[in-house]
Amino acid sequence: MPTTAIKKPTRVMMISTHGYVSAEVEFGKPDTGGQVVYVLELAKSMAKFGYEVDILTRQFEDQPEQEQVDDGVQILRVPCGGDAFIDKEVLCEEIPEWIENAVEMLAERKDEYAFINSHYWDAGLAGMGLADALNVPHIHTPHSIGAWKRQNMDGDPDQLEKQYNFKKRIKEERIIFRDCDGVIATTTQQRDILMGQEYGVSREQITVIPPGYDDTKYFPVSDASKQALKAQYGLEGRIVLALGRIARNKGYDLLIRAMPPVLERHEDAKLMLAIGSTEPNEAEQEMVAGFKALCDELGIADRVIFGDYIPDDQMPDYYRMADVFCLCSRYEPFGMTAVEAMACGTPTVVTTEGGLWERLDWGLNALYANPFDPYEYGSAIHHILQHPKVVQRMIHDGSHRARADFTWIGIAQQVIRLAKAGSLISV
Repeated sequence: MPTTAIKKPTRVMMISTHGYVSAEVEFGKPDTGGQVVYVLELAKSMAKFGYEVDILTRQFEDQPEQEQVDDGVQILRVPCGGDAFIDKEVLCEEIPEWIENAVEMLAERKDEYAFINSHYWDAGLAGMGLADALNVPHIHTPHSIGAWKRQNMDGDPDQLEKQYNFKKRIKEERIIFRDCDGVIATTTQQRDILMGQEYGVSREQITVIPPGYDDTKYFPVSDASKQALKAQYGLEGRIVLALGRIARNKGYDLLIRAMPPVLERHEDAKLMLAIGSTEPNEAEQEMVAGFKALCDELGIADRVIFGDYIPDDQMPDYYRMADVFCLCSRYEPFGMTAVEAMACGTPTVVTTEGGLWERLDWGLNALYANPFDPYEYGSAIHHILQHPKVVQRMIHDGSHRARADFTWIGIAQQVIRLAKAGSLISV
């Protein structure tokens, strides 16, 4: 008698519990940035390979329980901890309630999942709970690592502990890494940290898969188009751009300290910091005020433009009209904004305090420098502004490297291949 093949589920669960997870990314809101983009884009790309993808997150404020993102991709929101926003550093305290509510919701839906992919340590705790309750394999993507972040943060240790909850985080991370079926590191540097004494994850359990970018959105344009964009946005001269959330680890103060000799040597250059927030809290307002005071102290206030946060649909324009893009973080798990800038043909200076620089060829795809050394970082910016041949090579090779290594379709293929290699889903 012929045997009937058992059809394995092709529905994937992705979990990202903190911040504002929605079909249209609400940049500028607390704890909402690159990770949300990562989860949405990876989900949409996996759907193109025939998988149904549910993104599970926390429901709060007036968010709907369900939201369609794209064909085959939906967001399912599960409440916990009340209706107010909760910072990602302390959301862990509410995750047991979230798991309980998620199990109840999923029992009603009766969907079967091939595997779970959780993102960041709060979602890693949620992924552990659901993987156990549903008997489903669990792959965890940490995005950042507590021990590494603690090591690279300046400030009073007691205050940093109070703000970032490092002891709790690192303890829970060890449990997550030990419990899950696989860990996705975004860089080889991150893999080495996971394998180190602090965590002791085995090399066999870790797969290195970088983040991706949308190649239909980020691509080069002609120099005439770049100049037209500058005129459209009321900018003139050569623009050195940094953008992102308002956060100490982003290193904007370090970049400001690197700029005086650059601005002295290039009279038409200006620094633009697009680091606003739609709803800045008191700490963010104080941070920006400190940056402005530092500009005054260094005598460059008239050469620095402080911009608001950039809406998602305008991001490619800002990358394209910049003459130099700077990723200047004290601590950066990867640095997706730098890849997006490279993809747009913008010469880029990448921090050596993250993982991206190891994948790039210095002087071809980008330049890289240590932002803790203002002279070194400023020299890298100067080289781009000073030498047209360097610019032309980086415009060409940077965009080609981005397209070759970092498109979301390619990243989705690697995640699916990882799941198949571990016999988590059917071939």
